[in-house]
Amino acid sequence: MTLSPEAIRALDAVSLTAAVRAGTISAVAVTEAYLDRIAAREDAVRAWQYLSPEQALAAARALDGRGARGPLAGLPVAVKDVIATHDMPTGYGNASYAGTRTVCDAPCVALTRAGDGIVLGKSVTTEFAMASPGKTRNPFDPGRTPGGSSSGSCAAVGAGMALLGFGTQTAGSVIRPASYCGVVGYKPTHGLINPAEVKVLAQSLDTIGLLTRTVADAGLAASVLGRRPDLFPVEPAGRLRVGLFRPAPFDKAGPGTIAALEAAEKALRDAGVEVAALQTPDWFIDCHLAHHRVMGFEVTAALAYERLSPQVALTGVTRDFLAVKEGVTAAEYDAALAFRDEHARRMAALMEGIDVLLAPSAPDVAPVGLDSTGDPVFNTPWTLFRMPALTLPAIRWQGLPVGVQVIGRRGADRATLAAAARVEAALACDWTAA
Repeated sequence: MTLSPEAIRALDAVSLTAAVRAGTISAVAVTEAYLDRIAAREDAVRAWQYLSPEQALAAARALDGRGARGPLAGLPVAVKDVIATHDMPTGYGNASYAGTRTVCDAPCVALTRAGDGIVLGKSVTTEFAMASPGKTRNPFDPGRTPGGSSSGSCAAVGAGMALLGFGTQTAGSVIRPASYCGVVGYKPTHGLINPAEVKVLAQSLDTIGLLTRTVADAGLAASVLGRRPDLFPVEPAGRLRVGLFRPAPFDKAGPGTIAALEAAEKALRDAGVEVAALQTPDWFIDCHLAHHRVMGFEVTAALAYERLSPQVALTGVTRDFLAVKEGVTAAEYDAALAFRDEHARRMAALMEGIDVLLAPSAPDVAPVGLDSTGDPVFNTPWTLFRMPALTLPAIRWQGLPVGVQVIGRRGADRATLAAAARVEAALACDWTAA
């Protein structure tokens, strides 16, 4: 059976990899279908920092020649340009590092290739995965930000130019742009996917995340990259109790986000899911300062060379960002870590009897303009507490996607994926390429 490029691109990752293993579709046909889509959309979206169709097709031909058997067979992948690839440049979104070659693949890339995935190229990142935007546009509206820092990976999956994207999150760099670009974003429990050979910002916070079309696709990828076969297949949770959580400062939530939460709550209740509204504790607002101090102290050390060397050119946005972070003292850092540990226990107590939380993914739809990547205010507490979180496309507000966030207990990624799959089924919000 021969499938058209459109029919190939309509398959989710679970279906596509099964078809490639079965020999129904060749890896070359998949790669060509996605390269065709890139040719059609890249000029408008600008998701890619480095592309080599020749490399991708050579890998696909080699895979077809030996017979695809791996769990990621033929899967077209976008790798964020802070993650090392031995055969492609890794530039960290910075002009001084442009064209830099590493001698090895990051573990997540090595495991992708060992699992028979096809790396199409490197996706755009903000400078050093912080606040200075790259060239990427939102696939739904080129006048709006795609979010960041995982701008390119989110936009590539949202525009149908890749089926799996790698991101990293230190504040909100997976969840927020995934919401803006209408895709599933999964930030696992901190450390589930090994971060070696990824440009470090804050070792207590940095988490490799995944951008996909479905929760099942995210579970498939995480099971391989985290070497956790228990994460796939993803079976939607049966009995489920969801805590509706309006995090402080909730006055940051715009009309699109409020509508998305209300739609998700109604869909879950209609599906027979128990939803309980939780009261936001007074201490929750202090999570943002604690996150700032942990990130500030750690990023100042991690980027010491870049801050201090005249050999590295930084944008004004990055210099200003680092100047603020440099003010965090060791005593403030230690206190922030103590706050994190104490209040992680309090959060666990708050979730007693609750399977997952339902909360905003971003303040609203993607903001107009390209000078900012948006506000991570609804992401930083969960990153601080190192809890697993997924954003799921919930509604379209004035034609733009808005997600809702499902947050689970730290280390309970299997249960969090199962709960997210149940929420996804209730929302019935089908993915469509922008």
